[in-house]
Amino acid sequence: MEIACLDLEGVLVPEIWIAFANKTGIKELAKTTRDVKDYDVLMRYRLNLLSEHNLTLSQIKEVIETLEPLEGAGDFIDWLRERFQLVILSDTFYEFAQPLMKKLGYPTLFCHTLISDKFGIISDYKLRQADHKRHAVLSLKSLYYRTIAAGDSYNDISMLNEADSGILFSAPDNVKIDFPTEAEMDSFVDMIEKEGIVGKANHVGKREVL
Repeated sequence: MEIACLDLEGVLVPEIWIAFANKTGIKELAKTTRDVKDYDVLMRYRLNLLSEHNLTLSQIKEVIETLEPLEGAGDFIDWLRERFQLVILSDTFYEFAQPLMKKLGYPTLFCHTLISDKFGIISDYKLRQADHKRHAVLSLKSLYYRTIAAGDSYNDISMLNEADSGILFSAPDNVKIDFPTEAEMDSFVDMIEKEGIVGKANHVGKREVL
């Protein structure tokens, strides 16, 4: 049995921090895991900016409420669910994700947790588990699932390497340079028409990255 493990932001929905940067006009907030390899360094940078500008969780949530899934994401999830089990493995936070999960039909989500006070001041974050995407794929493989993973950023690379089939999806050039692939997929149509997921999933025991 196969299970598909997808990243969230940049794959199925827009990047939350870029949208928030655009709303606030604070361009420094637009850095994402496509730009910074160390997730803790990135999050400390973000938390410092939020504190410096007195920005709260409720303000971020207001922006998230306006976001819609990327074009074709809903249909792609429906296509996947007809063929695989599906789980979203993301470095976002449960406090952010609820409106987006509703718009995607509530797929299973593994992500992290924010620490905030009653005023919505975000002071810290708690990882579900370090390198949790790779560990989730590893655990699913131990249950004899054949795993197919897709992501677009530095924080997805360990997951893609661990999966039986890993797809670097619509990634920026800097990630492609650091993580060269045999082929690149830049749209949901590519993955369906080229059978990038189905074709590779059917190669029992073959682990490679598209």
